[in-house]
Amino acid sequence: MAENTGAANTRVVVIGGGYAGTMAANRLTRREGAAVTLINPRPQFVERIRLHQLVGGTHDAAHDFRDVLAEGVRLVLDSASRIDAAEHVVLLESGGTVEYDYLVYAVGSSGARPTVPGAADFAQPLSTLEDARRARAAVDAAPAAAAVTVVGAGPTGIETAAELAERGRTVTLVTGGVLAPYFHPGARRALAARLSRLGVEVLDGAGSRAAEVSRAVVRLEDGREVRSDVTLWTAGFAVPDLAVRSGLRTDAAGRLLTDETLTSADSPRIVAAGDSAAPSGVAYRMSCQAALPLGSHAADTVLARIAGATPREVAVGFVAQCVSTGRRAGLLQLASSDDHAKKSFVGGRSGAALKEAICWSTYQGLLLEAKHPGSVNWAFIRDGHRAGLLEASHRRYVARTA
Repeated sequence: MAENTGAANTRVVVIGGGYAGTMAANRLTRREGAAVTLINPRPQFVERIRLHQLVGGTHDAAHDFRDVLAEGVRLVLDSASRIDAAEHVVLLESGGTVEYDYLVYAVGSSGARPTVPGAADFAQPLSTLEDARRARAAVDAAPAAAAVTVVGAGPTGIETAAELAERGRTVTLVTGGVLAPYFHPGARRALAARLSRLGVEVLDGAGSRAAEVSRAVVRLEDGREVRSDVTLWTAGFAVPDLAVRSGLRTDAAGRLLTDETLTSADSPRIVAAGDSAAPSGVAYRMSCQAALPLGSHAADTVLARIAGATPREVAVGFVAQCVSTGRRAGLLQLASSDDHAKKSFVGGRSGAALKEAICWSTYQGLLLEAKHPGSVNWAFIRDGHRAGLLEASHRRYVARTA
Protein backbone atom coordinates (compact mmCIF):
# COMPACT_ATOMS: atom_id res chain seq x y z
CA MET A 1 0.00 0.00 0.00
CA ALA A 2 1.23 3.51 -0.77
CA GLU A 3 2.45 5.62 2.11
CA ASN A 4 1.61 9.33 2.36
CA THR A 5 3.62 11.67 4.57
CA GLY A 6 1.81 14.74 3.27
CA ALA A 7 3.00 17.14 0.56
CA ALA A 8 4.02 20.03 2.78
CA ASN A 9 7.77 20.24 3.46
CA THR A 10 8.44 16.60 2.65
CA ARG A 11 12.17 16.11 3.01
CA VAL A 12 13.68 14.13 0.15
CA VAL A 13 17.42 13.42 0.27
CA VAL A 14 19.38 12.16 -2.74
CA ILE A 15 22.76 10.54 -2.11
CA GLY A 16 25.01 10.84 -5.15
CA GLY A 17 25.23 13.49 -7.85
CA GLY A 18 25.90 11.35 -10.91
CA TYR A 19 23.51 10.98 -13.83
CA ALA A 20 20.85 9.10 -11.84
CA GLY A 21 21.04 11.22 -8.69
CA THR A 22 21.06 14.56 -10.53
CA MET A 23 18.12 13.51 -12.70
CA ALA A 24 16.19 12.38 -9.60
CA ALA A 25 16.93 15.58 -7.66
CA ASN A 26 15.84 17.80 -10.52
CA ARG A 27 12.68 15.80 -11.21
CA LEU A 28 11.65 15.79 -7.55
CA THR A 29 11.27 19.57 -7.60
CA ARG A 30 8.12 19.21 -9.69
CA ARG A 31 6.30 18.57 -6.40
CA GLU A 32 5.49 21.79 -4.58
CA GLY A 33 6.45 21.45 -0.93
CA ALA A 34 9.17 18.86 -1.50
CA ALA A 35 12.42 20.01 0.11
CA VAL A 36 15.14 18.33 -1.99
CA THR A 37 18.72 17.90 -0.76
CA LEU A 38 21.53 16.41 -2.84
CA ILE A 39 24.56 15.00 -1.00
CA ASN A 40 27.69 14.86 -3.15
CA PRO A 41 31.40 15.02 -2.30
CA ARG A 42 32.33 17.61 -4.94
CA PRO A 43 30.75 20.84 -6.27
CA GLN A 44 30.98 19.70 -9.89
CA PHE A 45 28.73 17.48 -11.94
CA VAL A 46 30.99 15.03 -13.77
CA GLU A 47 30.23 13.93 -17.32
CA ARG A 48 31.63 10.49 -16.72
CA ILE A 49 31.16 9.49 -20.34
CA ARG A 50 33.71 12.17 -21.24
CA LEU A 51 36.47 11.24 -18.79
CA HIS A 52 38.50 9.70 -21.62
CA GLN A 53 38.40 13.12 -23.30
CA LEU A 54 39.72 14.72 -20.14
CA VAL A 55 42.68 12.32 -20.25
CA GLY A 56 43.17 13.15 -23.92
CA GLY A 57 42.87 16.90 -23.38
CA THR A 58 39.76 17.55 -25.49
CA HIS A 59 37.18 18.18 -22.72
CA ASP A 60 37.25 19.01 -19.01
CA ALA A 61 34.25 16.70 -18.30
CA ALA A 62 32.97 18.79 -15.37
CA HIS A 63 30.33 21.49 -14.77
CA ASP A 64 29.52 23.59 -11.73
CA PHE A 65 26.51 22.04 -10.02
CA ARG A 66 24.87 25.49 -9.86
CA ASP A 67 24.49 25.24 -13.65
CA VAL A 68 23.00 21.73 -13.53
CA LEU A 69 20.67 21.57 -10.54
CA ALA A 70 17.12 22.83 -10.44
CA GLU A 71 16.46 25.97 -8.47
CA GLY A 72 15.71 25.08 -4.88
CA VAL A 73 17.80 21.89 -4.68
CA ARG A 74 20.09 22.19 -1.66
CA LEU A 75 23.60 20.87 -2.31
CA VAL A 76 25.48 19.39 0.65
CA LEU A 77 29.18 18.88 -0.12
CA ASP A 78 29.91 15.76 1.85
CA SER A 79 29.84 11.96 1.68
CA ALA A 80 27.40 9.65 3.42
CA SER A 81 29.04 7.33 5.93
CA ARG A 82 25.90 5.43 6.94
CA ILE A 83 22.13 5.39 6.52
CA ASP A 84 20.02 4.89 9.64
CA ALA A 85 16.85 3.56 8.05
CA ALA A 86 15.02 3.22 11.38
CA GLU A 87 15.57 6.87 12.30
CA HIS A 88 15.42 8.22 8.70
CA VAL A 89 18.82 9.88 9.00
CA VAL A 90 21.91 10.02 6.78
CA LEU A 91 25.15 10.24 8.75
CA LEU A 92 27.88 12.24 7.00
CA GLU A 93 31.65 11.77 6.87
CA SER A 94 32.04 15.26 8.36
CA GLY A 95 30.10 14.18 11.46
CA GLY A 96 26.87 15.95 10.52
CA THR A 97 23.49 14.41 9.79
CA VAL A 98 20.67 14.98 7.29
CA GLU A 99 17.15 13.81 8.11
CA TYR A 100 14.79 12.57 5.44
CA ASP A 101 11.23 11.50 4.83
CA TYR A 102 12.31 9.78 1.62
CA LEU A 103 15.77 8.86 0.40
CA VAL A 104 17.04 8.25 -3.14
CA TYR A 105 20.07 5.97 -3.07
CA ALA A 106 22.13 6.86 -6.16
CA VAL A 107 25.74 6.36 -5.11
CA GLY A 108 26.74 5.09 -8.56
CA SER A 109 29.84 3.02 -9.23
CA SER A 110 33.59 3.41 -9.43
CA GLY A 111 36.54 1.45 -10.66
CA ALA A 112 36.92 -1.89 -8.94
CA ARG A 113 39.96 -2.08 -6.70
CA PRO A 114 42.52 -3.99 -8.79
CA THR A 115 43.74 -7.27 -7.34
CA VAL A 116 46.55 -7.64 -9.88
CA PRO A 117 49.91 -7.25 -8.08
CA GLY A 118 51.36 -3.78 -8.56
CA ALA A 119 48.29 -2.27 -10.23
CA ALA A 120 47.30 -0.20 -7.19
CA ASP A 121 50.84 1.23 -6.99
CA PHE A 122 51.82 1.72 -10.62
CA ALA A 123 48.58 2.06 -12.65
CA GLN A 124 46.37 5.13 -12.95
CA PRO A 125 42.61 4.45 -12.58
CA LEU A 126 40.12 6.50 -14.61
CA SER A 127 36.76 6.07 -12.90
CA THR A 128 36.47 9.46 -11.15
CA LEU A 129 37.15 13.09 -12.03
CA GLU A 130 40.15 13.14 -9.72
CA ASP A 131 41.47 9.89 -11.21
CA ALA A 132 41.19 11.23 -14.76
CA ARG A 133 42.92 14.49 -13.85
CA ARG A 134 45.83 12.60 -12.31
CA ALA A 135 46.00 10.33 -15.36
CA ARG A 136 46.09 13.33 -17.68
CA ALA A 137 48.88 14.87 -15.61
CA ALA A 138 50.84 11.61 -15.83
CA VAL A 139 50.39 11.43 -19.61
CA ASP A 140 51.28 15.09 -20.09
CA ALA A 141 54.42 14.69 -17.97
CA ALA A 142 55.62 11.69 -19.98
CA PRO A 143 57.96 12.22 -22.99
CA ALA A 144 56.36 12.18 -26.42
CA ALA A 145 57.89 8.77 -27.17
CA ALA A 146 56.69 7.23 -23.89
CA ALA A 147 54.83 3.93 -24.08
CA VAL A 148 51.27 4.14 -22.78
CA THR A 149 49.42 0.96 -21.84
CA VAL A 150 45.66 0.93 -21.31
CA VAL A 151 44.27 -2.08 -19.45
CA GLY A 152 40.61 -2.89 -20.11
CA ALA A 153 38.57 -3.86 -23.18
CA GLY A 154 35.37 -1.97 -22.39
CA PRO A 155 34.27 1.44 -23.71
CA THR A 156 36.47 3.48 -21.34
CA GLY A 157 39.60 1.55 -22.24
CA ILE A 158 38.90 1.64 -25.97
CA GLU A 159 38.05 5.34 -25.97
CA THR A 160 41.07 6.31 -23.88
CA ALA A 161 43.42 4.30 -26.09
CA ALA A 162 41.99 5.86 -29.24
CA GLU A 163 42.02 9.39 -27.83
CA LEU A 164 45.69 9.17 -26.89
CA ALA A 165 46.74 7.44 -30.12
CA GLU A 166 45.07 10.18 -32.12
CA ARG A 167 47.26 12.64 -30.23
CA GLY A 168 50.32 10.75 -31.44
CA ARG A 169 50.99 8.64 -28.36
CA THR A 170 52.31 5.09 -28.61
CA VAL A 171 49.48 3.03 -27.13
CA THR A 172 48.99 -0.64 -26.31
CA LEU A 173 45.51 -1.85 -25.32
CA VAL A 174 45.50 -4.93 -23.06
CA THR A 175 42.05 -6.48 -23.37
CA GLY A 176 42.30 -9.48 -21.07
CA GLY A 177 40.38 -11.55 -23.59
CA VAL A 178 37.97 -10.09 -26.14
CA LEU A 179 37.94 -6.53 -27.47
CA ALA A 180 34.55 -4.87 -26.77
CA PRO A 181 32.85 -8.10 -25.59
CA TYR A 182 29.38 -6.53 -25.68
CA PHE A 183 29.59 -5.76 -29.40
CA HIS A 184 28.42 -7.91 -32.30
CA PRO A 185 31.39 -9.63 -34.05
CA GLY A 186 30.99 -7.44 -37.14
CA ALA A 187 31.13 -4.24 -35.10
CA ARG A 188 34.06 -5.67 -33.16
CA ARG A 189 36.02 -6.21 -36.38
CA ALA A 190 35.30 -2.65 -37.50
CA LEU A 191 36.45 -1.35 -34.13
CA ALA A 192 39.67 -3.36 -34.29
CA ALA A 193 40.37 -2.01 -37.78
CA ARG A 194 39.92 1.58 -36.62
CA LEU A 195 42.24 1.08 -33.65
CA SER A 196 44.82 -0.47 -35.98
CA ARG A 197 44.68 2.57 -38.27
CA LEU A 198 45.31 4.78 -35.24
CA GLY A 199 48.36 2.70 -34.41
CA VAL A 200 46.96 1.10 -31.24
CA GLU A 201 48.43 -2.34 -30.60
CA VAL A 202 45.58 -4.51 -29.33
CA LEU A 203 46.57 -7.53 -27.23
CA ASP A 204 43.65 -9.95 -27.01
CA GLY A 205 42.90 -13.65 -26.84
CA ALA A 206 44.08 -16.28 -24.39
CA GLY A 207 46.78 -15.14 -22.01
CA SER A 208 46.22 -11.43 -22.60
CA ARG A 209 45.02 -10.66 -19.07
CA ALA A 210 47.33 -8.43 -17.01
CA ALA A 211 49.06 -10.50 -14.32
CA GLU A 212 51.43 -7.96 -12.81
CA VAL A 213 52.19 -4.25 -13.11
CA SER A 214 55.53 -2.63 -12.32
CA ARG A 215 56.88 0.86 -12.84
CA ALA A 216 57.86 0.21 -16.46
CA VAL A 217 56.27 -3.12 -17.46
CA VAL A 218 52.86 -4.78 -17.62
CA ARG A 219 53.31 -8.56 -17.50
CA LEU A 220 50.58 -10.73 -19.04
CA GLU A 221 49.34 -14.13 -17.93
CA ASP A 222 51.09 -15.85 -20.85
CA GLY A 223 54.42 -14.35 -19.81
CA ARG A 224 54.62 -11.54 -22.35
CA GLU A 225 56.01 -8.25 -21.05
CA VAL A 226 54.66 -4.95 -22.34
CA ARG A 227 56.81 -1.87 -21.91
CA SER A 228 54.75 0.79 -20.15
CA ASP A 229 55.94 4.21 -19.04
CA VAL A 230 52.34 5.16 -18.18
CA THR A 231 49.75 2.49 -17.30
CA LEU A 232 46.06 3.44 -17.29
CA TRP A 233 43.64 1.04 -15.57
CA THR A 234 40.02 0.79 -16.82
CA ALA A 235 39.24 -2.85 -15.98
CA GLY A 236 36.16 -3.49 -13.84
CA PHE A 237 33.61 -1.47 -11.91
CA ALA A 238 32.24 -1.82 -8.39
CA VAL A 239 29.63 -0.05 -6.27
CA PRO A 240 30.30 1.70 -2.93
CA ASP A 241 29.56 -0.36 0.18
CA LEU A 242 27.29 2.25 1.81
CA ALA A 243 24.23 -0.02 1.71
CA VAL A 244 26.19 -2.91 3.24
CA ARG A 245 27.60 -0.65 5.98
CA SER A 246 24.06 0.56 6.67
CA GLY A 247 22.69 -2.94 7.16
CA LEU A 248 20.47 -2.78 4.08
CA ARG A 249 19.94 -5.81 1.89
CA THR A 250 22.00 -5.95 -1.29
CA ASP A 251 22.80 -8.27 -4.15
CA ALA A 252 26.15 -10.09 -4.29
CA ALA A 253 27.84 -7.04 -5.84
CA GLY A 254 26.63 -4.68 -3.07
CA ARG A 255 23.87 -2.96 -5.05
CA LEU A 256 20.79 -2.03 -3.02
CA LEU A 257 18.13 -4.72 -3.38
CA THR A 258 14.75 -3.27 -4.42
CA ASP A 259 11.42 -4.32 -5.83
CA GLU A 260 10.39 -3.42 -9.37
CA THR A 261 9.33 0.10 -8.32
CA LEU A 262 12.97 0.65 -7.17
CA THR A 263 11.85 0.68 -3.51
CA SER A 264 14.28 -0.86 -1.03
CA ALA A 265 13.49 -4.35 0.26
CA ASP A 266 14.03 -2.94 3.77
CA SER A 267 12.19 0.38 3.77
CA PRO A 268 9.40 1.98 1.72
CA ARG A 269 11.10 5.32 2.34
CA ILE A 270 14.29 4.36 0.47
CA VAL A 271 14.38 4.20 -3.33
CA ALA A 272 17.43 3.34 -5.46
CA ALA A 273 18.56 4.43 -8.91
CA GLY A 274 21.45 3.97 -11.31
CA ASP A 275 24.43 1.64 -11.06
CA SER A 276 23.83 1.00 -7.34
CA ALA A 277 20.29 -0.38 -7.76
CA ALA A 278 19.38 -4.07 -8.11
CA PRO A 279 15.64 -4.31 -8.82
CA SER A 280 14.49 -7.84 -7.92
CA GLY A 281 18.18 -8.79 -7.80
CA VAL A 282 18.43 -8.40 -11.59
CA ALA A 283 20.40 -5.21 -12.17
CA TYR A 284 20.61 -3.22 -15.38
CA ARG A 285 23.92 -2.75 -17.17
CA MET A 286 26.01 -0.05 -15.51
CA SER A 287 25.63 2.87 -17.91
CA CYS A 288 24.29 6.40 -18.19
CA GLN A 289 21.76 4.93 -20.65
CA ALA A 290 20.19 3.11 -17.70
CA ALA A 291 21.05 5.68 -15.02
CA LEU A 292 19.01 8.56 -16.44
CA PRO A 293 15.67 6.71 -16.79
CA LEU A 294 16.26 4.92 -13.48
CA GLY A 295 16.85 8.30 -11.80
CA SER A 296 13.67 9.59 -13.38
CA HIS A 297 11.75 6.49 -12.28
CA ALA A 298 13.09 6.69 -8.72
CA ALA A 299 11.87 10.29 -8.46
CA ASP A 300 8.45 9.27 -9.81
CA THR A 301 8.25 6.48 -7.23
CA VAL A 302 8.95 8.93 -4.41
CA LEU A 303 6.44 11.44 -5.80
CA ALA A 304 3.79 8.72 -6.09
CA ARG A 305 4.31 7.74 -2.45
CA ILE A 306 4.09 11.37 -1.32
CA ALA A 307 0.81 11.65 -3.21
CA GLY A 308 -0.52 8.41 -1.72
CA ALA A 309 -0.52 6.66 -5.11
CA THR A 310 0.87 3.27 -6.11
CA PRO A 311 4.23 3.57 -7.93
CA ARG A 312 4.57 1.88 -11.31
CA GLU A 313 7.08 -0.86 -12.04
CA VAL A 314 10.29 -0.17 -13.93
CA ALA A 315 10.73 -1.27 -17.56
CA VAL A 316 13.82 0.55 -18.84
CA GLY A 317 14.63 -0.26 -22.47
CA PHE A 318 17.99 0.03 -24.24
CA VAL A 319 18.77 1.35 -27.71
CA ALA A 320 22.51 1.07 -28.33
CA GLN A 321 26.02 1.20 -26.95
CA CYS A 322 28.43 3.67 -28.48
CA VAL A 323 32.15 4.37 -28.31
CA SER A 324 34.28 7.12 -29.74
CA THR A 325 37.54 6.18 -31.41
CA GLY A 326 39.19 9.56 -31.35
CA ARG A 327 37.53 12.80 -32.38
CA ARG A 328 36.99 11.82 -36.02
CA ALA A 329 35.40 8.39 -35.78
CA GLY A 330 33.15 6.33 -33.56
CA LEU A 331 30.91 3.30 -33.48
CA LEU A 332 27.26 3.01 -32.51
CA GLN A 333 26.28 -0.60 -31.79
CA LEU A 334 22.50 -0.98 -32.04
CA ALA A 335 20.85 -3.07 -29.32
CA SER A 336 17.55 -4.73 -28.55
CA SER A 337 15.40 -3.20 -25.82
CA ASP A 338 16.53 -5.97 -23.44
CA ASP A 339 20.17 -4.97 -24.04
CA HIS A 340 21.58 -7.45 -26.53
CA ALA A 341 23.78 -6.34 -29.41
CA LYS A 342 22.22 -6.49 -32.86
CA LYS A 343 24.08 -7.09 -36.11
CA SER A 344 23.59 -3.47 -37.19
CA PHE A 345 26.03 -0.69 -36.31
CA VAL A 346 27.10 2.74 -37.54
CA GLY A 347 30.80 3.56 -37.76
CA GLY A 348 33.24 6.17 -39.04
CA ARG A 349 32.43 9.87 -39.01
CA SER A 350 28.71 9.14 -38.70
CA GLY A 351 29.43 7.07 -35.62
CA ALA A 352 31.47 9.93 -34.15
CA ALA A 353 28.68 12.42 -34.85
CA LEU A 354 26.11 10.16 -33.19
CA LYS A 355 28.34 9.57 -30.16
CA GLU A 356 28.88 13.30 -29.69
CA ALA A 357 25.15 13.96 -30.12
CA ILE A 358 24.40 11.37 -27.42
CA CYS A 359 26.94 12.88 -25.00
CA TRP A 360 25.57 16.38 -25.67
CA SER A 361 21.91 15.36 -25.33
CA THR A 362 22.59 13.42 -22.11
CA TYR A 363 23.85 16.56 -20.41
CA GLN A 364 21.18 18.73 -22.02
CA GLY A 365 18.51 16.37 -20.70
CA LEU A 366 19.64 17.12 -17.15
CA LEU A 367 19.49 20.86 -17.85
CA LEU A 368 16.01 20.54 -19.35
CA GLU A 369 14.78 18.58 -16.33
CA ALA A 370 16.24 21.28 -14.06
CA LYS A 371 14.35 24.05 -15.86
CA HIS A 372 11.15 22.08 -16.52
CA PRO A 373 10.87 19.22 -13.98
CA GLY A 374 8.98 16.25 -15.33
CA SER A 375 9.60 17.10 -18.98
CA VAL A 376 12.17 14.38 -19.79
CA ASN A 377 10.44 11.07 -20.41
CA TRP A 378 11.84 7.68 -21.51
CA ALA A 379 8.47 5.92 -21.61
CA PHE A 380 8.83 5.35 -25.36
CA ILE A 381 11.93 3.15 -24.75
CA ARG A 382 10.61 0.20 -22.78
CA ASP A 383 11.76 -3.38 -22.31
CA GLY A 384 8.96 -5.85 -22.79
CA HIS A 385 11.17 -8.82 -21.88
CA ARG A 386 11.89 -8.03 -18.23
CA ALA A 387 9.12 -10.24 -16.86
CA GLY A 388 10.66 -13.23 -18.63
CA LEU A 389 14.12 -12.27 -17.37
CA LEU A 390 12.88 -12.15 -13.79
CA GLU A 391 11.13 -15.49 -14.16
CA ALA A 392 14.31 -17.10 -15.52
CA SER A 393 16.33 -15.59 -12.68
CA HIS A 394 13.87 -16.99 -10.15
CA ARG A 395 14.09 -20.46 -11.70
CA ARG A 396 17.89 -20.37 -11.47
CA TYR A 397 17.66 -19.31 -7.82
CA VAL A 398 15.24 -22.14 -7.00
CA ALA A 399 17.52 -24.64 -8.76
CA ARG A 400 20.57 -23.45 -6.77
CA THR A 401 18.78 -23.66 -3.42
CA ALA A 402 16.88 -26.92 -4.00
